[in-house]
Amino acid sequence: MPRGRTRSKLRLSSLYTFGCLTPTSTLEGEEENQGPGFTRTVFCNQPHMHKKKKPLRYCSNYVSTTRYNLITFFPKSLYEQFHRAANLYFLVAAILSVFPLSPFNKWSMIAPLVFVVGLSMMKEALEDWRRFMQDVKINARKTSVHKGGGVFRQKKWKSVGVGDVVRVEKDEFFPADLLLLSSSYEDGICYVETMNLDGETNLKVKRSLEATMTLESFNNFTATIRCEDPNPSLYTFVGNLDYHGQTFPLDPSQILLRDSKLRNTSYVYGVVIFTGHDTKVMQNSTKSPSKRSRIERTMDYIIYTLLVLLILISCISSSGFAWETEFHMPKMWYLRPDAPEDLTNPISPVYAGVVHLITALLLYGYLIPISLYVSIEVVKVWQASFINQDLRMYDDESGVPALARTSNLNEELGQVHTVLSDKTGTLTCNQMDFLKCSIAGVSYGVRSSEVELAAAKQMAVDLEEHGEIASSTPQSQTKVYGTWDSSRTHEIETESGGDGGNYNNPRVPIKGFGFEDNRLMNGNWLRESQPDDILKFFRILAVCHTAIPELDEESGKYTYEAESPDEASFLAAAREFGFEFCKRTQSSVFVRERFSSSGQVIEREYKVLNLLEFTSKRKRMSVIVRDEEGQILLLCKGADSIIFDRLAKNGKTYLGPTTRHLTEYGEAGLRTLALAYRKLDEEEYTDWNSEFLKAKTSIGSDRDELLEKGSDMIEKELILVGATAVEDKLQKGVPQCIDKLAQAGLKLWVLTGDKMETAINIGFACSLLRQGMRQICITSINPDGGSQDSKRAVKENILNQLTKAVQMVKLENDPHAAFALIIDGKTLTYALEDDMKYQFLALAVDCASVICCRVSPKQKALVTRLVKEGTGRTTLAIGDGANDVGMIQEADIGVGISGVEGMQAVMASDFSIAQFRFLERLLVVHGHWCYKRIAQMICYFFYKNIAFGLTLFYFEAFTGFSGQSVYNDYYLLLFNVVLTSLPVIALGVFEQDVSSEICLQFPALYQQGTKNLFFDWSRILGWMCNGVYSSLVIFFLNIGIIYSQAFRAGGQTADMDAVGTTMFTCIIWAVNVQIALTMSHFTWIQHVLIWGSIGFWYLFLALYGMMPPSLSGNIYRILDEILAPAPVYWMATLLVTVAAVLPYVAHIAFQRFLNPLDHHIIQEIKYYKRDVEDARLWTREGTKAREKTKIGFTARVDAKIRHLRSKLNKKQSNLSHFSAQDAMSPRSL
Repeated sequence: MPRGRTRSKLRLSSLYTFGCLTPTSTLEGEEENQGPGFTRTVFCNQPHMHKKKKPLRYCSNYVSTTRYNLITFFPKSLYEQFHRAANLYFLVAAILSVFPLSPFNKWSMIAPLVFVVGLSMMKEALEDWRRFMQDVKINARKTSVHKGGGVFRQKKWKSVGVGDVVRVEKDEFFPADLLLLSSSYEDGICYVETMNLDGETNLKVKRSLEATMTLESFNNFTATIRCEDPNPSLYTFVGNLDYHGQTFPLDPSQILLRDSKLRNTSYVYGVVIFTGHDTKVMQNSTKSPSKRSRIERTMDYIIYTLLVLLILISCISSSGFAWETEFHMPKMWYLRPDAPEDLTNPISPVYAGVVHLITALLLYGYLIPISLYVSIEVVKVWQASFINQDLRMYDDESGVPALARTSNLNEELGQVHTVLSDKTGTLTCNQMDFLKCSIAGVSYGVRSSEVELAAAKQMAVDLEEHGEIASSTPQSQTKVYGTWDSSRTHEIETESGGDGGNYNNPRVPIKGFGFEDNRLMNGNWLRESQPDDILKFFRILAVCHTAIPELDEESGKYTYEAESPDEASFLAAAREFGFEFCKRTQSSVFVRERFSSSGQVIEREYKVLNLLEFTSKRKRMSVIVRDEEGQILLLCKGADSIIFDRLAKNGKTYLGPTTRHLTEYGEAGLRTLALAYRKLDEEEYTDWNSEFLKAKTSIGSDRDELLEKGSDMIEKELILVGATAVEDKLQKGVPQCIDKLAQAGLKLWVLTGDKMETAINIGFACSLLRQGMRQICITSINPDGGSQDSKRAVKENILNQLTKAVQMVKLENDPHAAFALIIDGKTLTYALEDDMKYQFLALAVDCASVICCRVSPKQKALVTRLVKEGTGRTTLAIGDGANDVGMIQEADIGVGISGVEGMQAVMASDFSIAQFRFLERLLVVHGHWCYKRIAQMICYFFYKNIAFGLTLFYFEAFTGFSGQSVYNDYYLLLFNVVLTSLPVIALGVFEQDVSSEICLQFPALYQQGTKNLFFDWSRILGWMCNGVYSSLVIFFLNIGIIYSQAFRAGGQTADMDAVGTTMFTCIIWAVNVQIALTMSHFTWIQHVLIWGSIGFWYLFLALYGMMPPSLSGNIYRILDEILAPAPVYWMATLLVTVAAVLPYVAHIAFQRFLNPLDHHIIQEIKYYKRDVEDARLWTREGTKAREKTKIGFTARVDAKIRHLRSKLNKKQSNLSHFSAQDAMSPRSL
């Protein structure tokens, strides 16, 4: 890129009164920044000084976000795997199986363990490899680094070191934390976009020191920086620069942070201060945690319970064996008591019992199924593939599908209680559209906002449900198009008095301009009743800003690089209205004004005398200009509450109607600003300007206060012209998604780096806030100095606000009252301290919505941790930028959006989607399904293994605790691997209690997961008791039927193998019939796997029995010669199976008849087709299936309907009163 300076003659720093301070040199500054926390020394342009030993050797610029490396992978991953109680048990069992006491072959224990642990470790390695490749990509980025002699060469980011001088070009990211030395502008300013750090899209102005702003050649440049140590604070920096024998204080306005981007500036030079993990963005990051779902953690406790049961029955078995050895063994002549073995010696029963304990622990190991983990892994992979292949979560515009980046947390999606969301790029599109305006008391703009469309649609549906929409004439109906469902566009008709013609003739979209009203377009405004005021309005839009125009050669129109998207939309609107801002010089702005549709253009110059820019404290911006007639004008735009307080008596002509319009715009979710002006005479301006220049050039701690007073002196006696309303363009379907999540019972918090006003406006736009909702704004006072007493005063003030707010919420008696908590990052710093955070959380939990503004990435993570740990409920964090990584990693579930801010959030996430609206389907559909599938699958798994494993214990007790297994070894191997594994996998993969459409139509079904109805301890213990009952029925019924009577036609009794095979047949039938009764949704796959498993058992028995006796042993020809010809075998199978499942059938019948769950009712309505026969009943049931919520446009519509009904009731009561009075009057008599 050429090194010439683009727009180099512009000294734009003169525009900024508050944002661009000019630090002055000081000799005392060096002493001020010495001591603990300020030990870093940087030798500028001398990187070799930092390659020596510490303390000058700092960390490299290589960044790693992986969880493992080549050395730590095996030990850390193995440690994670054996955190699982079952894996730890099977590790011990595998070790014990090596010894001769094991009743099984050692490989039957070792091989499954290696397979399960190896599979899980491979999955962990794959996920970490993806993180590693992302790190490699970032570390391989290149930037220009000074190599000496004034020469700059390309160097990889990871090779950049402290002290290096780097050159960064326009639209490039900064490779490390830099001190700005100079820029392509003469006065050393540059524009920086910090979206990846704080989520803000508006540009920040940075300015170099005057001593370095002219630097172009760095051949002989040397300086020393002494500054603070690495810390996570994005908005503070303290340090000094020693240069040419002088010391200059440094502040955040000279610091360029890693991962922020250079905008609107051709190039900058900077020196590296912090690298790698010392940079502020990395200091704000948190290590990638190892996440486990709540169900998996509960499963550990179930394993512990079964381990206790296993040890208990093993102790009983070993005690029984010791008893038998001591008292009964001498009578058992066939065991040769005269020459006893060590294990059967009556003299040492304790030894025999202890040794038998090991055998029993291995024998009853089937109570704890190792195949459970393999089955769950298989099921979760299938569930993840269904999420990945869901076409309704595929974004056509970007071509990006949903992606489950880990399958560990599928079921956790169905238990989310709180969603913590970023704003910029997540809820919004980073785009503002000028939609409406109020000028001279007249409202212009007929196009509806997205919030209005969604609310109108919902109101129509709600009124129709209550039968309150009467037939309307075609003339009174307006078609409203919206996006209620992302998969299709609905069309409804609602009564409206507005002009809907604009919808039938859509114009070509213009970025930043969504206004539609012919009264102001093409010069038609000249025919309005107040054209002079409209002219002033347009000129304020075109002149009052700090933007820079750039000509688009393709379209011939000017585009604007503005500090905020609001400002860009105002300029786009002014251009479309015929007032095109086209040029800026050091002292003037030029506007091309077109007064009619003829196209005649007049270029006017406005000399800029002063600019008082917008700050979050001032909430307004003013520019003082001199027009071509020599008139001095103050043009002002700002928050209506600020502007209205500064109006002159004769400037309130349009105050009433403008206030009414602003309320309407706010209800429509639009961001509003008021516009006003004031004419200044020459003498007044000269006097004011001289005083203001003194304040501007003053040195001292009261400089800001003097500037504020100076601006207040001139920004008064204003004349109101009108107001603007821009739509902060929400992503498609965001209001509908939030409304559906609210109906599902989820709480939504918004954590954003934006200003409070911006966040509040977005809150209204997506219906987190609404008119009538009481806003609780917690703010902090400015401390006087940095003493402990002043900080204590700030904390006491915040604590007092929290206490009063909590009392106000608790004392509120109105059931429809809604509260919203709004807090900024500075206040949050105190609120998150240990002695205050739980009071803050208690207030936040009681509020309908929570909005945290100006928060740093680390604060996002801390808030997420507080909600997760303080409430004990499942949290989900969603964001799209690098500033959201900490929050995403800290939450129970992290969702990244594949947006325009890079892939950092996606790479740190557990699930990724292309748009926020897909979160609705991810949670309400897939979350609901995955939770119920996994919960039912695990409960069933423990049921079948208890039913099977306890029969081994019963038989051993029945045979004198001999350690004898009633089943053939191959039966034991096949039970979990083949005969019962596939049906349970089918349950986990394909089960649906209701369809996806019904999940969305009845969002309250989601609460089954949030309340953990299908995996609480009562449900788990119920399944365990069912397994115990089934084991008792299977064993004792079989023994009772077979033991004391002839089994075959020839009078022969059944041997142990016949009994064991009959019992095993009953187990296979019982557990497979049980899973069939558990399922609600059948396809041919389930039928094949369930009944096929039973068929496979008979096939195996026949084929295994046909093998030579040397292989089949006692099972030789057992089916065709022994079992099949015996009627008692088939009768026992039928009787035992029916008896085993009878209690479950009775329980389900009782529950559906007397205490049905929501999905039971829906299933019956669908089965009997009542939804087709009675559509009103189906709609009414859908309305009932919403959680009572105070956010979302459904809540907004409900509030509106309540308001209309109260007004109607009041009118009816008044009419009744007047009718009664009229009836009593003499005339009526």
